[in-house]
Amino acid sequence: MRILITGVRGKTGSALADRLAPRDDVELRGGSSDPALVDHDGVVPVELSWDRPDGWARANAGVDAVFVVVPLREDAPGLVASFLATTPASAHVVLLSERDPEHSGSQGWSATVERAVRESGRSWTMLRPGWFMQVLTDPRFVGDEIADGRFPFPHADARMAWIDTRDIAEVAELALTDREHAGQTYELSGPEAVPPARTAALLSAALGRDVDYTELGTEESLEGLSGFERDLTALTYERVRAGDFAVVTDAVSHLTRRPARSLERFVADAAAAGAWSRTP
Repeated sequence: MRILITGVRGKTGSALADRLAPRDDVELRGGSSDPALVDHDGVVPVELSWDRPDGWARANAGVDAVFVVVPLREDAPGLVASFLATTPASAHVVLLSERDPEHSGSQGWSATVERAVRESGRSWTMLRPGWFMQVLTDPRFVGDEIADGRFPFPHADARMAWIDTRDIAEVAELALTDREHAGQTYELSGPEAVPPARTAALLSAALGRDVDYTELGTEESLEGLSGFERDLTALTYERVRAGDFAVVTDAVSHLTRRPARSLERFVADAAAAGAWSRTP
């Protein structure tokens, strides 16, 4: 079968490619605005930019299933609807959504994207994960701060059921390759919800040196952001405070028949791989 990943170089897209590319029964296409940067073994690079709709039909040609990573922009609902209209009518759509979409962004931004998928005329599966563990290693988020011995995060009392993108990818593989998951919505989380201080303690243990938790204020957490990105981030942190991302589910273990990866395991593996190594 032919499968397209719309954001193959992203956190979940790359983890999904790791699972699908070795399969003999899958021809895997990896969408990117710059296909020259797609260097994953077993992936056929295709041009796919949300700003260039004239190329969508070529990227979608003959696909049996598509994994849609929602672009973080205000016009995403319309873009996703238009994009899906270029897919074959028989294609199955697996959407990477988020937890509690009705309370995301202006007028339920993520819920509007989900509605576009449901109304596309294609079969679908919704994945609603919590926050990715991989943001902890990302220098665009807190990766550099952790390397420097500091874990900055708002709301000291808020717990997070962090999830490993490899677990999301495993569920996505099932949903893309087996139509028995059509029409299902899966709420995905890690195995436990931990407060920021516990996250810092796990990082300290894994790195063998202190990583101190620092509670961010609202303005500090939004520094450098503007427009839709600032509004969305502000609301997201309010949802953190309200506990939206603290809910633990058993969906990963139920679907994959093994326990979801723990935050302790993730940080230990990441530290061993040198994710937070200091450079001289």
